[in-house]
Amino acid sequence: MRRLGGVLAAAVLCGTAACTNAPPPPLVPKSEAPVITTTGPKVTEVVIGVDDVAGGYNPHSLAAQSPITTALSSLLLPSVFRPGPDGAPQLDRNLMVSAKVTKAEPFTVTYTIRKDASWSDSAPIAAEDFYYLWQRMRVEPGVVDPAGYRLINNISAREGGKVVEVVFGKPFPGWRSLFANLLPAHLLKDAPGTWSNVLSTGFPATAGPFQVRSLDEPRGEVVLERSDRYWEVPTTLDRVVIRRATHSAMAESLSKGDNQAALLRADAADVNLLKAIKDLTTKPVPRNEVVQVLLRPASEQLKDVKARKAIVAALDRDALIASGTQSGPSAQYRADSYVVPPSRTGYTATIQGNTLNAAAADQLLAEAGYVRNAQNAWAKGGKPLRLKIAAPEKDEPYVGLANRIKAQLAERGIDSEVVTPKAEELFSKQLLEKDVDIAVVPRVDAGDSAAGLASAYGCAGDAPDGGTPTPANPAGFCDPAIQPDIEAALNGKALLADVLARVEPQIQAQAVALPLFQVVDLLGVLPTMVSGVDTGAPLAGVLSEAPEWRRLEK
Repeated sequence: MRRLGGVLAAAVLCGTAACTNAPPPPLVPKSEAPVITTTGPKVTEVVIGVDDVAGGYNPHSLAAQSPITTALSSLLLPSVFRPGPDGAPQLDRNLMVSAKVTKAEPFTVTYTIRKDASWSDSAPIAAEDFYYLWQRMRVEPGVVDPAGYRLINNISAREGGKVVEVVFGKPFPGWRSLFANLLPAHLLKDAPGTWSNVLSTGFPATAGPFQVRSLDEPRGEVVLERSDRYWEVPTTLDRVVIRRATHSAMAESLSKGDNQAALLRADAADVNLLKAIKDLTTKPVPRNEVVQVLLRPASEQLKDVKARKAIVAALDRDALIASGTQSGPSAQYRADSYVVPPSRTGYTATIQGNTLNAAAADQLLAEAGYVRNAQNAWAKGGKPLRLKIAAPEKDEPYVGLANRIKAQLAERGIDSEVVTPKAEELFSKQLLEKDVDIAVVPRVDAGDSAAGLASAYGCAGDAPDGGTPTPANPAGFCDPAIQPDIEAALNGKALLADVLARVEPQIQAQAVALPLFQVVDLLGVLPTMVSGVDTGAPLAGVLSEAPEWRRLEK
């Protein structure tokens, strides 16, 4: 209304003054140029440098995982629970009145949403947002930890959609991990296109302390400003600017004070580069992302466990970790577990030592029916062994590691090719098929390790209502021998630690995955210019605390 009022006022003034195409005023010599001052209030902002701001921005899609996705979703999308300082979920009372188990049989959780909580277009945050996310998460491929959503049998609403009842088919102790980063169902449910288009280029509506003023991918800049529609305490800052830059440009901007913070995936040289900046403090920020190599039983060439074991034995895991981390912060977060990331409580190392064993690789290939041909390459029934290694396009360290794996396999006479499809194509299509043998992809932790176990290694099944079958996990792996243990952990019938102690050695024996390391960014902050900028709660990301950031006067 203010903008429209300004236009109307300008039209009135133009009408009363008889506007004409008058010539421009004469140029004023530089020495006589008037001093132009602004009378409006000074805008307080924090500028943070990042590696990239490219979309998509759907936090529920494996293809869209990135620091910028985590950052924007934490500020722009509503969540029932958010990670506390120790990583445990805490009810977000900015959105919710309550959320609690109200019935044991059937297992029922009742959510009460604040009546004043609404999207930026004034539509209420309500039961339809819960329903939409449930429907998508249980049937779409390539989503983050869908196992908990697949336990839900029904969602109903009352009191104008502000009270939501969620009925599960089985108990789910990890229910607090659900319904984070709700999406605006009223805009998305009937929108043309598919799930892959959701938040692919921006946010059609937001519901948080900030709103998007501009999102310019080509320029590499996102500008967030205080939301006038937010129903709770307004942010301290007027604006947060997230700006793409090279690491050297970030360092220069920090040195000049043009940037007040930077978040980057750093190698050893970058660590030293930031250390040289006066007054800058640095801290590691673990992502909810573990780099892993999937050896897919769904693949025709790797359906034999001996062939998968041979590939694992042909890989130098230590060298892959060193190559991927480049002596940066990630090097301290070696992932020796198949489920729990190194930064999380409950992490216990399962994998001991390196995997490289050339003699075992040769023997296992022979036992799987392969023989060396005249060119010192492996073949079976006259057909050469040639593996397809996939990694998401332009996504490091995944593409670089895929090429390192290709080189390591070549040393053992195993031929392979590297393909780099777009991330959405890889996760939603190619990993549902049989032609990808090895995938170098992230395993994303959404907060509940039992759901993570079931989502990554559990068998696919029918939807609760007999509708669309649930997609297989990215590896295409299913072992009926460990499925009861996986379900027992998911339903709370067994302690997760006990289940992992039994299941992880069996996953290792099946040679279906090879974890490498947790991706860890480096945060650099100028505490002389800004306060409150820190690593954030586990899984939440640095920008989760942006509503409390303060810009300090020089």
